[in-house]
Amino acid sequence: MGTPFKKILVANRGEIAIRIFRAATELGLGTVAIYSHEDRLSIHRYKADEAWQVGQAGSPLAAYLDIEAIIKVATDRGVDAIHPGYGFLSENPAFARRCQEAGIKFIGPPPEVIDSLGDKTAARALAIAAQVPVIPGTQEPLANAQQAAALAAEIGYPVMIKAAFGGGGRGMRRADDDAQLEEMFAAAEREATAAFGNGALFVEKFIDRPRHIEVQVLGDSQGNVVHLFERDCSIQRRHQKVVEVAPAAGISDGLRQALYGAAVRVARQAGLVNAATVEFLVAQDESFYFIEVNPRLQVEHTI
Repeated sequence: MGTPFKKILVANRGEIAIRIFRAATELGLGTVAIYSHEDRLSIHRYKADEAWQVGQAGSPLAAYLDIEAIIKVATDRGVDAIHPGYGFLSENPAFARRCQEAGIKFIGPPPEVIDSLGDKTAARALAIAAQVPVIPGTQEPLANAQQAAALAAEIGYPVMIKAAFGGGGRGMRRADDDAQLEEMFAAAEREATAAFGNGALFVEKFIDRPRHIEVQVLGDSQGNVVHLFERDCSIQRRHQKVVEVAPAAGISDGLRQALYGAAVRVARQAGLVNAATVEFLVAQDESFYFIEVNPRLQVEHTI
């Protein structure tokens, strides 16, 4: 069975664009690159069948975020599918919708799935509906530090304050008592607003010395979901992953299978199409909790 499209544009640059172009060439697809003025000598533009500049000099990153300019290149060049890679527009539901409007296949989840998984509190609700354990915490974004303190009194300190609309460790703070919570809530709110344009926060119980284990999943448009095993991302600095290992060492087969099953259930509940990663925290007693879903290819997928 052949692919449902013949010409693919990669709305990205660098290593991930090259990787996608290579796969597309192996599938016999035509390929189109975009590049900013500053990237005019970058390798990725020479790995595609054709390449087109987007944007003007002086905005090297803005070029890869310019939805209308990218769509124009795609329509002008007869592109019928766009792969966003990772970063940039890969989790932007407006871009996925714009592709749909232009009659171009967005190689990723539908926009409504990106919307639901981009909201961390909505993703928690999906996990609960899929009967997957979540860390005790708020069901909705909090209005203020007083609401956070009331929840902390209920679930017990320490707690983690997290950005509801973001990731990568930004807008994340630990609080060990009421006084610290008020200070950390304000700091997390400022950082989340600056990083994501939305200062909404939620609070979860702090899990001491957990392992961070992720499961790669793939879903198709017929509702089928499979897992592609796990990776251990526990070695981190400032909530950023530094070293990842696959498969995860030193966990029981029972836990491994439980994580696979939970990841598949969450992805199916969300209506996932294409690639995603389901992330979990695993406590020392091998109890585990859902963290989030990244509805895109991740940088570390190669391991």
